[in-house]
Amino acid sequence: MAESVVLAYSGGLDTSVLVGWLQDKGYDVHCLYVELGQPCEDREAILKKALDIGAKSSVLVDAREEMCRDIAFPTLQWQAKYENIYLLGTSIARPLISKVCLQRAREVGAVAFVHGATGKGNDQCRFQLAAEALDPTVKIIAPWRIQEFRDLFPGRTEMLAYCESKNIPVKATARKPYSSDENCLHISYEAGDLEDPTVDGMSVIDFGMTVSPQEAPDKEEFVKIGFESGVPVSVNGEALSAAKLVEALNTIGGRNGVGRIDIIENRFVGMKSRGVYEAPGMTLLYAAHQAMEQMTLDRDLTHLRDQISPVVAEMVYYGHWYCAKMDALLAFIKEAQKPVTGEITISMYKGNLRICSRTSPTSLYDPEIASMEKGGDYNQTDAEGFLRIMGLPGRVQGSVRPRSY
Repeated sequence: MAESVVLAYSGGLDTSVLVGWLQDKGYDVHCLYVELGQPCEDREAILKKALDIGAKSSVLVDAREEMCRDIAFPTLQWQAKYENIYLLGTSIARPLISKVCLQRAREVGAVAFVHGATGKGNDQCRFQLAAEALDPTVKIIAPWRIQEFRDLFPGRTEMLAYCESKNIPVKATARKPYSSDENCLHISYEAGDLEDPTVDGMSVIDFGMTVSPQEAPDKEEFVKIGFESGVPVSVNGEALSAAKLVEALNTIGGRNGVGRIDIIENRFVGMKSRGVYEAPGMTLLYAAHQAMEQMTLDRDLTHLRDQISPVVAEMVYYGHWYCAKMDALLAFIKEAQKPVTGEITISMYKGNLRICSRTSPTSLYDPEIASMEKGGDYNQTDAEGFLRIMGLPGRVQGSVRPRSY
């Protein structure tokens, strides 16, 4: 009896080739399409295609809600951005794909989890680190790390010829001058023309979520985002599930040209790579969440969170989601976010954002204290003693080690 494997399946050329190649190696292949908000496709046709190629089974699991609720929103609460700019849309998705594939592997008795990530990229790290953390005994098959596979398929031409010989249906369309990956959090674009850093990334990309700022409306639009304990819960007063909320903000932000970036980043494997990203909904959420925290979160707690945030971003980017350190950090941020409740109104105009209104039942902002006209409970005379105490170390050092000026 042949051993079974579970393949993270997209229905494209690469994973279709993998179905045939794995069968050639003697495996029964169970294809799993993880629904994360990919571009509009005929899902039934994709699943049928896998069966037509010869897969033992072909199923779809919708993980959009889990991805937004359980991974993207806690990452948002940390204000985690890799290298200060990337909102981690692809990074967030990969550990969840591993988890869902392992669940399917247990159902069908598979001996291995197979993915199509290359040996140069970050995704191989995220898939494997997550899978091994969830099941230390798991066997990972990554064909692009196998010399035999690379020798057989050095390029697209050989893949297409293989599909023709196996009667595997593929669309032999002209390739875009880049590759892209999409889920409901963002779209990433890399490779092709983008490998030349002198090329203007914004000019070569056929963006899927956003209009260009130049083509956005000539009138600003406002959106109100509601939070409960740091979790986004509503848009313009309408309560929405996590995935529906992100999708709604994608539409709103996208039509206003919000959320495009072009960066050169440091991959986990050590090389630098160039990427263009668009994430309209998450860009709005990061801005609104930060504004909500400014009103409701204690200063010292905010500063502590800000010190740790780059660590969390790096962990997410590398694929260390399922580990003891992340468990502890998620517990910390859940507690820290309890007062982050209220509504933020954002203005959007041709790709730009500005916060224009803040309300919260747990606000720490006291206009009586903050006012330049009033005093409230703040006695300015108290600042004299405060500053004498704070300045003591400097005065002592200055008397012992005088500074030139």
